[in-house]
This record gives sequence, structure tokens and C-alpha cells, in this order.
Amino acid sequence: MRTDSSMPTGADSLEGLVAGACEIATQAGRCILAFYRRAGAVEQKADASPLTQADRAAHELILQKLRRLTPEIPVLSEESSAEEIAGRHSWTRFWLVDPLDGTKEFLKQTGEFTVNLALIEEGAPVLGVVHVPVRSLTYHAAWGQGAYLWLPPEEPRRVRVRRADPARLVMVASRDHAGPRVRALLERLPGAQTLSMGSSLKFCLVAEGGADLYLRDLPTMEWDTAAAQCIVEEAGGEVTDLAGHRLRYNKPILQNPPILTVGDRKLDWKRYVRRD
Repeated sequence: MRTDSSMPTGADSLEGLVAGACEIATQAGRCILAFYRRAGAVEQKADASPLTQADRAAHELILQKLRRLTPEIPVLSEESSAEEIAGRHSWTRFWLVDPLDGTKEFLKQTGEFTVNLALIEEGAPVLGVVHVPVRSLTYHAAWGQGAYLWLPPEEPRRVRVRRADPARLVMVASRDHAGPRVRALLERLPGAQTLSMGSSLKFCLVAEGGADLYLRDLPTMEWDTAAAQCIVEEAGGEVTDLAGHRLRYNKPILQNPPILTVGDRKLDWKRYVRRD
């Protein structure tokens, strides 16, 4: 959880920003679904990851809506151009966006893709929204206000991590991106149940008490993790590097180190996860 005592800038307005961000994420989700299960052009980006028309359309919608909601706050999106984010190192407050997290899942039509919006202040996520278009549900959180799951027309319900039982651990892993540390961890936990899924849903499963651990040793980018990190932290868990340091944002390089998401912070995860 966030441990620094200072309130984030504009903390009194976070509740209103959550509502606006949830609405924007929902609209982006509808935009994405207009392309779902349809054949369309797929490009490859420089890192060989796929880029679809849905990614581009969601990016443009989110950019337009966030500029209207908070014209004074810059936006860093996965699909932003280098020119658009050239001054990011001087930003102390900005939106960090993944318009379509889980493009491979989108293309495989598994439904396990999300829209991620986070508000970053001084390198930390203070607001997070993860919207799941196919299921019409949204996870959201803000600093000091808890984490929630919202499935309209029901009221949002608070989510919390669960207490871990070392004899009955549940580990969540990426369906497409399990690296050597993940495989080694599974070997050290032969009795653990393993759940596989795509996108930010892995973090959210820990946040809502459906799993205990999520180790990701292959590369992620800041927009992949920020919104979900806020949700996990406000649910009582933590997202750290393998040395136990809280994941930070707007780093010189936008790629994250290997990360560990833990629900029960009292769990001695160092017994299971090795850094070598």
C-alpha cells in the first residue's frame, strides 16, 4: 500500500476524476467492441507487438476525452508519438494510458483484454481504472479511497486481497508470457494452483482475493501496470520489483523491471521468489 504520508496534489478532486475516468474507459471499451470479432488490418510495432484499428481508435477517443476532462494534465499513452510525450520527464502529474491492454487476447477473441487509465503523481499511481469491455465491468481505485469492482446496474462493491495460506497458494500467470523465473517458481510450489489469463486482469484477480501471487519476469511497460497497481495497493496488496521496491513511473526508460504482485503483504514471498 502507499505508505507516504503526504496527500497527492488535488486529492480532494480524485473522486470526481474516478467517475470521469470510468466513463471514458467505458466509452473506449464500446469503441473497441465495434472492431471485435471482425477481420481487420494488423500492423507490427517496433517491438513486434501487434497494433490494430481498435488500438488506434481507442487511443484517439481517450486522448480527446481526457483533454476535455482535464485539459491541464498531459497524457502518455502506449500509442502516443515521441513528439507528444517529448517533455514527459518534467511532468509531475499525468495520465498514463493503455487504450487496449491485451491486443493478442483481443485478436484471439478470448475476451481477456482491458482499457487501462491511471493518474500518476510524483512517480506513483494515485488513481486507476481497468475496464473489461466484453464483461462490461470496471475495477477502479483512488489513493486512500479503496478499490472497487463495478458491474452496472449494481452499485460498486469494495474488493480486498485475501490472507494467504502457504499450503494453498494460488498463483496467476500470463498465458503468453511465462518466463524462466515463473517456471522456476512453479517448480518450487508444486502444490499451488495456477490460473492463467491475459492483460491487467491478472493484477485484478489478486486485488479481489482470487489469487495470492503474480510474478512477471518478462518485460512490461509502464502503461501495462500503473492502473492495476493502484487497484492492488488500495485493495491491500503491493506491486514491487524483485528487491521489494515499489514500482515507480515516468522512469528514464518506460520499461519495468521484473515485478511481483502480492495480495497478503505478510507473506514471506522471498522464500519462493529468487532474484537470480
